[in-house]
Amino acid sequence: MSTQAPLGWLGILRLGLVQTSLGSIVVLTTAALNRVMVVEYALPAMLPGALVALHYAVQMLRPRLGHGSDQGGRRTPWIVGGMAVLALGGTLAAVATAWMGTALLPGILLAVVAFLLVGLGVGAAGTSLLVLLAARVAPARKPAAASLVWIMMIAGFVVTTATTGRLLDPYSPERLIAVTAGVSVIAFVVSVLAVLGMEGSGAARDAGRARASFRDALQEVWAEPVARHFTVFVFVSMLAYSAQDLILEPFAGAVFGMTLGESTRMSSLQHGGVLAGMILIAVVGSLAKGGIRALRGWIVVGCLVAFSILVALAFAYQATEAFPLRTAFFALGVANGAFAAAAIAAMMQLVNAGRPGREGVRMGMFGAAQAIAFGLGGFLGTVLLDLGRLVTGSVTGGYGVVFLVDAALFLASAALALRIGQEATRRSTFRNAAPAAF
Repeated sequence: MSTQAPLGWLGILRLGLVQTSLGSIVVLTTAALNRVMVVEYALPAMLPGALVALHYAVQMLRPRLGHGSDQGGRRTPWIVGGMAVLALGGTLAAVATAWMGTALLPGILLAVVAFLLVGLGVGAAGTSLLVLLAARVAPARKPAAASLVWIMMIAGFVVTTATTGRLLDPYSPERLIAVTAGVSVIAFVVSVLAVLGMEGSGAARDAGRARASFRDALQEVWAEPVARHFTVFVFVSMLAYSAQDLILEPFAGAVFGMTLGESTRMSSLQHGGVLAGMILIAVVGSLAKGGIRALRGWIVVGCLVAFSILVALAFAYQATEAFPLRTAFFALGVANGAFAAAAIAAMMQLVNAGRPGREGVRMGMFGAAQAIAFGLGGFLGTVLLDLGRLVTGSVTGGYGVVFLVDAALFLASAALALRIGQEATRRSTFRNAAPAAF
């Protein structure tokens, strides 16, 4: 770990630009290319769905990628290398999508390779970026830093989609490739400039502590109660978070009779709530003290609020005209944003709660749990909706089943959150209270 002074806000913003750049490439591969495959080429929606799932699945390698950065003792090469792989993958994904218009099978095969590269790039760059942030940001600033970095990623989504949306019209395969390649190159250059000199030259001196096989390092980290418990919490909570993604907007249309434009605005309102929740944690986290205990409290509150709103949504069909749907969507977004930002800040706190030299493996394990949960959540939400319709015999009953199961996941997440970091806190308290050894 570097002995440099903690980062100021300008340094945190610089590292946040890496997350912005990462988000810019990812949103093109998961949104714009998805649209081209389904609309322009009339391909089955399951094709881009499977490719996006593939990019999540390959992120199971995050612990291995984190171990690689532990071995070298430096995070910067892994961030830069990961962004290079991500930029290449994003560009190849556009080439593959364009190719599908004239040669479907070769285009699909190239898309598989491209999305594998996207997943590898996100895993390598994202894992090492968070470890570097955790090492360079003072504990008191970690809640705000976690929120800020994720807000900047969302800003990358917004700016990229708004800008490329204009550049991609009228559609042509050549235009798709040129725009995607341009975004990828810009994102890579911004990332390199943002991370340059942020780690310092002394970081590699700690590399000797990490000398172990990946298998041994992973077993050591999994044996740590704090890391193992937090990994389980991340998986369950992010499964709950992502299970709503493909459900809320159709729910507004099917149950409340909203038009496409109205339901899209409701989705925007919910995402605005997510941003508000993250900003709340950034502000309150900077002013309040209490470390992991305070973060644990915000996580529990966010999960319980989400639980309550989802239960209300499950029975909202009984009073569609009187039900405050706009308020519910916004409040659900705030709860999601608050608990997610607090969880990311806790992740940055707990990455050092264990044997030194295993920070990359630890963060990789947390990140892999998050990626797997995101990959499964949206799909399982749609499966539950179909099963719920079949069992209850109604559309409203199907949505009710999804919301109740999702609420149960948030309740389980709140229960798991109550124990986050407790073992580390007890050990720290014991060390502080113990008499000095002679």
